[in-house]
Amino acid sequence: MSGCSQQIQPTPIPSQAITSFYDYQLLSPAGSPLSLNTLPQEIIDADVILIGEWHTHAAIHRFQTDLFKQLSATEPKLALSMEQFSRDKQMVVDEYLTGQIGEQTLMSEAKAWPNYESDYRPLVEIAKAEGRDVIAANAPKPIVKCIGQQGIRYLDKLDIDEKSWLATNIDLADSAYKSKFLSSMHHGNEEQTQKQFAAQMTWDATMAESIVNYLVLHPKSQVMHIAGKFHIENGLGTASEIVKLDPKLNVVVITPTKEATNEGSDYQLEVLAPPKRFVKQENMMKAYKAIKSRNHDLVCK
Repeated sequence: MSGCSQQIQPTPIPSQAITSFYDYQLLSPAGSPLSLNTLPQEIIDADVILIGEWHTHAAIHRFQTDLFKQLSATEPKLALSMEQFSRDKQMVVDEYLTGQIGEQTLMSEAKAWPNYESDYRPLVEIAKAEGRDVIAANAPKPIVKCIGQQGIRYLDKLDIDEKSWLATNIDLADSAYKSKFLSSMHHGNEEQTQKQFAAQMTWDATMAESIVNYLVLHPKSQVMHIAGKFHIENGLGTASEIVKLDPKLNVVVITPTKEATNEGSDYQLEVLAPPKRFVKQENMMKAYKAIKSRNHDLVCK
């Protein structure tokens, strides 16, 4: 009788060995291994699932595809939202999904990222095959770059159509996210850094509004959004902007990490850390100057 009264403990899920850039392990906020086949109810019931990425990291892109496939199996109203396409290209994306144009036209006219074919094609093709929506969520890059150069006042130079490609409200007030952004900037003067934060918030607020607008038009849908890690981790950036717009939405954040922890509220995706970008200071400065030069080549209004 005493043996029957003992509680049966669930078999723990073994953690996958992370030995290559194709390997990943999904973890709970407490650091416990999770399986895609038995996702936590919190993820299954989420209105919005935000997946941060280190761009071009093979394991993260593999996970995004695997998770989207898993969610697709049980969620008939699932949509994909992407940082990698901007609002002004939504019609082009829709034309591709409905077979009116080919992939090469999509990539050229929608200004697909250089790593589209290797990293984002699998997600878009699943959506296309299953008739699912893809939300071109981002603000147009040329406008964001001009805000980075001239500050938020650049919005006054835009026409009605251009303004419709951006979030209605871009909040530049002090916040935990602003403090995090400012502390991450290691160059430039204070005035220029504030302009760059305005560009960052334009990105985040627009992605958030795009997602919330979609859910207003498609109630009871679930949206899986992919974006750079900085935009969503710790519930900041795009994540907090979504909650501001609609506090009732259940938002789950999945953040890549090179080392699991038991702190924070994000689900974790353990992967190998990206290779060190620079070893020599002069190489880093050379790369920075090249980026700065390209940005200044852009002609703003």
